[in-house]
Amino acid sequence: MNHVVVGMSGGVDSSVAAYLLKQQGFDVVGVFMKNWEEDDEDGVCTSTADYADVRSVCETIGIPYYTVNFAAEYRERVFSYFLDEYRKGRTPNPDVLCNCEIKFKAFLDFALKTGAGLLATGHYCRLSEDKLLLRGADRGKDQSYFLAGLKREQLERVVFPIGDLRKTEVREIAKQNGFSNALKKDSTGVCFIGERNFKKFLMQYLPAQRGDMVDEHGRKIGTHDGLMYYTLGQRRGLGIGGRNDGTGESWFVIGKDLDRNLLIVQQGEHEELYSTSLDAHRVNWIGGAAPDRRFACTAKFRYRQPDQGVRVTVSGEGAHVDFERPQRAVTPGQWVVFYQGETCLGGGPIDVVAPLKAIRI
Repeated sequence: MNHVVVGMSGGVDSSVAAYLLKQQGFDVVGVFMKNWEEDDEDGVCTSTADYADVRSVCETIGIPYYTVNFAAEYRERVFSYFLDEYRKGRTPNPDVLCNCEIKFKAFLDFALKTGAGLLATGHYCRLSEDKLLLRGADRGKDQSYFLAGLKREQLERVVFPIGDLRKTEVREIAKQNGFSNALKKDSTGVCFIGERNFKKFLMQYLPAQRGDMVDEHGRKIGTHDGLMYYTLGQRRGLGIGGRNDGTGESWFVIGKDLDRNLLIVQQGEHEELYSTSLDAHRVNWIGGAAPDRRFACTAKFRYRQPDQGVRVTVSGEGAHVDFERPQRAVTPGQWVVFYQGETCLGGGPIDVVAPLKAIRI
């Protein structure tokens, strides 16, 4: 178990994770994963700059470093799913699937085959003594939501060296040790899109099918560029803010009619934007099983959302989830993730949402 492979992204978190393990006496190897091979909008391959940071940090720490290419696996297991979900009018979370299929499956298998006893990453998470997933100590950076698809068997071979630290502490360690990426900004957005314009990126892969934008009464308000480019609760980018009629409130997306290619919008945030329950047809329970057939806990329906009280009824491989109070813009394709205190129980993609008030047009 003394030999540890650290998944290094070029960011400060994984860099400090590698440093801490080296300080603890582990035999550490840094490995950079290349999951995407296209240049950004300026013709720059962002992975080149990231790998340069990996090289610099590893040389500073004094550990060997390598690169491994999982681009084919990523396209097959993650990106194809991402496109398929958007074709269905859903809003997927590919970062969750990337952790399930690439970082903690393909990459974990690779690490173990090299003779490593453990795989380490720079996630802000912790593990209990019995290898269940716990929230990171820095609640503002906690990433357990993105790891809800993992199994205990995977977590038994994983360590999270920075899980007990705050982000400010991580940056301070990087600065004290002269890491080239100590002040590097956090990556945002979907990993393979990065800082690029999301709509332009999606247009490269899925043909746009323009259609009518209507209000909750079926009255035409404008034209949409393709249902895939919009998500429930969206306010910006609708192109209808300058209308003189109506209440003067902002417009929000409240639904999609795939059969008629209609984007449904409404002025203000009303009952149509809220829901009372959801169904997830496939739920992963990290410990192998749900706590009970029926139980109360908290849940998140998107990353960074405060915990919400729910009641869960397990049904086959999935679950029905009733909300303690109506929730805004719960979106099919995103993940519902369950918690009991500090412990992340697991989660799964949201399939069906029960609206507080049904839309009939």
